[in-house]
Amino acid sequence: MKLRKQVTVCGGAIFCVAVFSLYLMLDRVQHDPARRQSSGNFPRSQISVLQNRIEQLEQLLEENHQIISHIKDSVMELTDTGAVSPSGHLPFRSANGSWVLPFDGRPTFLAVKPQDCQFAVGNRGQADVQMLDVYSLLKFDNPDGGVWKQGFDITYEPDEWDNEPLQVFVVPHSHNDPGWVKTFDKYFTDQTQHILNNMVVKLAEDPRRKFIWSEISFFSKWWETADIHKQEAVRKLILGGQLEIVTGGWVMTDEANVHYFAMIDQLIEGHQWLERNLGITPRSGWAVDPFGHSATMPYLLKRANLTSMLIQRVHYSIKKHFASTRSLEFMWRQAWDTGANTDIFCHMMPFYSYDVPHTCGPDPKICCQFDFKRLPGGRINCPWKVPPKTVVEANIAERAHLLLDQYRKKSKLYRSKVLLVPLGDDFRYDKALEWDQQYINYQKLFDYMNTHPEMHVQAQFGTLTDYFNAVYKAHSIPQGSRPPEYPVLSGDFFAYADREDHYWTGYFTSRPFYKSLDRVIESHLRGAEILYSLAVANARHAGMEGRYPVSDYALLVDARRSVGLFQHHDAITGTAKENVVIDYGTSWTQQDQGIIIIPAYVVLFNPVEQERLCAVTVLVNTVRVRILTEDGQTVPVQLSAQWSSASQMSAEVFEVKKRVFNKLSQHVGSTLHTSIKRKDDPREVKVQMQFMVYGTRPSKDKSGAYLFLPDGKAKPYNQKEPPVVRVVEGPLFSEVVAHYQHFQQTIRIHNVPGVDGLSVEITTMVDIRDQTNKELAMRLVTDIQSGDVFYTDLNGFQMQPRRHYLKLPLQANFYPMPSQAYIQDSHHRLTLHTAQSLGVSSLESGQLEVIMDRRLMQDDNRGLGQGLKDNKKTANRFRLLLERRSTGNKMTDSGTTSFPSILSHMTDAVLNHEVLALPVLPKRRGIPPLQTFAPLKSLLPCDFHLLNMRSIQSQDPHSPSPYTALILHRLGLDCGLEVQNLGFNCTTTQGQLNVSGLFKNLDLQLLQPMSLTLMHSSTPLANDSTISLDPMEISAFKLKLR
Repeated sequence: MKLRKQVTVCGGAIFCVAVFSLYLMLDRVQHDPARRQSSGNFPRSQISVLQNRIEQLEQLLEENHQIISHIKDSVMELTDTGAVSPSGHLPFRSANGSWVLPFDGRPTFLAVKPQDCQFAVGNRGQADVQMLDVYSLLKFDNPDGGVWKQGFDITYEPDEWDNEPLQVFVVPHSHNDPGWVKTFDKYFTDQTQHILNNMVVKLAEDPRRKFIWSEISFFSKWWETADIHKQEAVRKLILGGQLEIVTGGWVMTDEANVHYFAMIDQLIEGHQWLERNLGITPRSGWAVDPFGHSATMPYLLKRANLTSMLIQRVHYSIKKHFASTRSLEFMWRQAWDTGANTDIFCHMMPFYSYDVPHTCGPDPKICCQFDFKRLPGGRINCPWKVPPKTVVEANIAERAHLLLDQYRKKSKLYRSKVLLVPLGDDFRYDKALEWDQQYINYQKLFDYMNTHPEMHVQAQFGTLTDYFNAVYKAHSIPQGSRPPEYPVLSGDFFAYADREDHYWTGYFTSRPFYKSLDRVIESHLRGAEILYSLAVANARHAGMEGRYPVSDYALLVDARRSVGLFQHHDAITGTAKENVVIDYGTSWTQQDQGIIIIPAYVVLFNPVEQERLCAVTVLVNTVRVRILTEDGQTVPVQLSAQWSSASQMSAEVFEVKKRVFNKLSQHVGSTLHTSIKRKDDPREVKVQMQFMVYGTRPSKDKSGAYLFLPDGKAKPYNQKEPPVVRVVEGPLFSEVVAHYQHFQQTIRIHNVPGVDGLSVEITTMVDIRDQTNKELAMRLVTDIQSGDVFYTDLNGFQMQPRRHYLKLPLQANFYPMPSQAYIQDSHHRLTLHTAQSLGVSSLESGQLEVIMDRRLMQDDNRGLGQGLKDNKKTANRFRLLLERRSTGNKMTDSGTTSFPSILSHMTDAVLNHEVLALPVLPKRRGIPPLQTFAPLKSLLPCDFHLLNMRSIQSQDPHSPSPYTALILHRLGLDCGLEVQNLGFNCTTTQGQLNVSGLFKNLDLQLLQPMSLTLMHSSTPLANDSTISLDPMEISAFKLKLR
């Protein structure tokens, strides 16, 4: 009765509004000053005016009719749901229990061109070696290979080099970790500065001496302390070809846990430093220590205009297989490449390590005798009990022939008669004595070999590029080209095992707190870069260039270098000593989310290039909260408690959310039983969320920071007491929180249109600090028929199909998951998006399993000398996305490529780039002069990702130049997944983008295509040019905006 009465009142009000509107319109016509009567006669001009007025009245009546119809429909809708706001405010609860939210009237549409969908299903360029096939082919057994334990006996005919002598390039190097068992600064003080100081002196003593260096973080620190004479000496050594900078990144980056944004950023930072200080461009990549190799790295090096690269840490069975087929040198091609555009020449080192005993040939007992730092009387010796001998007249013939035998055997594993022999190890050449020991003894051996034609060898010191150039010359081809008959390879080199079943898959998760923090800071850095570039450009445009504080640029440079340093392969990996990890952490600026005292002003920054409708969280100190936009409109909010414990609310702090197709059911034990159902899909997908625990082996080899050596299959997590379960329901989100002893699981559903509302948010707060040798895993068990196939991403850049192999030990089936993993069958795809890099596997059909944290009490004998005992309470954040596959989308499942949908790409973006709430402190009383800043004139196509807008340095490293680097990535799309309302207008343009029409209130004065790290430039384009990117392409452009 009460409801009927309310509807009657509403209807009466509508009628009154309609009548009053008609009265006003008639009144407007009646009193129109243009309407004049003259003795009852209407002049012709007045009649036409009257006709216009009648037409306007008809139009107004039609609009009014539409308004009334809209109000009527709204009333009927409210009547159906029994929802009438008691206070007139939105959101409010309807009689049937659902929440009524403000109607978001913006229509959204999806316009993906069919041509933009062809890439995912098109034909690929054929690779001779596909790593998925290699894994299927190999037995992964480990028979004793003799002196080369993991290989085989190598033989040769003595006359093989009679017509074409063997060319040997011995490449001295020193591998400098920017933090591992010592901090970056301690390493620099104790060793690195001495290596570089000695290098300047010792290379100058003989022009035949060569040396390579890779880590610019160390080199730049040394350069700042070097006097002008040393700096000039370095430039001369580089110019003379005695010193080569290889790769030239800020660090030798990890390749498993890192995000491609940070991989590129640290490479740019190193290359920009080299360009400014030395004027050089690296030609060859050198990665001897990352624990496995990603297919993303060759693509980035290729885009930076490097022509060749070297890798080392690859599974010993794969090395053996490649050696036996002479495939250790190959053209590395992206699996998604439709031609040969991404090919880069790659050299894989064949033996166990990059140290001297494992680089001259297959027998470490002999090679160790040619590591002259190990001469008797020194601090290190040869474990094989045969020490080196100083080369003298009496033994030089025997020594030279013994070494040449190793060189010849190693060369039999490659296709050319050019041989690379690295000569170095960690932090080598820090003493002047070692420079003399190595260079003088080797030069005697080279001189002997080169003056004895019957040995058919030409041996010398060389740089990495000297070697690669000799290979190209031997085949009479240009640098970087494919030598005839050399194989083309696609795929990656995870997971890595160096011996037995010792798989380096533990570091995919080790120290997840820092992996998570790294990604947050990367997102903040990207946001700061983009805002800074736009702010400076807008200041120039407004003629306020002199008033803008460009000194802030120095802070940006520091942030780039701090983030870059953490991409080092002993930093983000979680494989450094505890005090070193703390040192990395203190180089970051860490800010806790402050409590906002009401009243206050907050600026919200959306770092994603598309519009988004989402809930933003701020903490407040009162329950009386109202939020207004800058034009005074009320924003819907949801006020939630902050919990000081599982069942205790805080009385001082509250959580405000300001601006669901899932069902949740009960917890049982440590398993959350859930089914996920899309609103428009009658079929449910069953999802169990189980928590599992791995122990470590009782034998001598146990899990540590690097290795995952479990004691068998995982066991269910159990606790005696049932968990405390808390349910929160509200207009903007609803959640279930379950408190266990060692973790707190939050599952949240967002009740907003668009991307945020289409996936389930999962946050697991893990705390295993009281555990001993335990690893906690979250396992999703579903009824998806995925078989033994699953998909993991490489560096957030591309997807890599994986297969679970029963012939491999459990730990070998884990892979890095920097941003997502999914399983699928003919009906559905289930994607787990992650905000931090963790280890993942699919051990059974329909399963995905993630290692959340690891606490290990012992070292795993890889040089660290510590376990993992500095665990922190860590929030691991995920999004679980269920998508329905359309018919006819099954043909790609057996392929070597796979791509996320547009919704999946956007889910990844919103998870990794949260809206930032920035509190504003007014400088004086009253409302601060805040207004919206919307820099884009037009939205980017939704298959374009703005990777960065990076202000380019000037000659002064602490101030920016007038130029900005625009780095864009065109995403590869799988259109075979049905798309719901994304909440923003999504259009694609076949890779076309007009840059000059992109930015509001800014003039584009330069548009110049560049190599990825800005060292190589192409001819500038006309400012109004349309640029074009292929799917998956990353391109950089130099802009001048003002």
